[in-house]
Amino acid sequence: MNMKIGLLIKEDQETKIKDSLKDTQAVLVVGYSGLSSPSLSSLRLSLKNSRATFFVVKNSVARRALKERGLDVLIRSIDGPCGLVFVKDEPVDASKVLFKFFKENEGLKLAGGLLKDRILEKKDIEEMAKLPSREVLRAVLVATLSFPLFGLVRAIKYNLNKFVYCLEQKEKKE
Repeated sequence: MNMKIGLLIKEDQETKIKDSLKDTQAVLVVGYSGLSSPSLSSLRLSLKNSRATFFVVKNSVARRALKERGLDVLIRSIDGPCGLVFVKDEPVDASKVLFKFFKENEGLKLAGGLLKDRILEKKDIEEMAKLPSREVLRAVLVATLSFPLFGLVRAIKYNLNKFVYCLEQKEKKE
């Protein structure tokens, strides 16, 4: 095997990208020009907590891997030093992390992404970040579904109380 180490590394990175694309909910392209290594480590850790990974790769390798997977729409977002964020679980959580980091660090640039089959622009990622969390949405749903039941229970209780009061009044008269 007379292959150069650089080519082996590129092939390995390309394989990692392809494998990561198989089990992701979303892929986001993030520019990180001017960010320090500790800032990138902090971003990686924050994303890890939301079941997302940040992968820094050479643009040519990313373009080739994305093209082979039929994701040509993401290639135009790759410009300058950038990385790919692979979201395995909830895209809203990862977008919240990225948007918060974006506000705190001028070097981070949200370039775009793909959510299942939908192309995401920077504004789409920002809108996703502003959505309430899954737990809040569930609480709102439960409250919305239970409100009519509480109203029904109160109406029945009120009518039963009136009926009992009428019976008590009739009993007193007799």
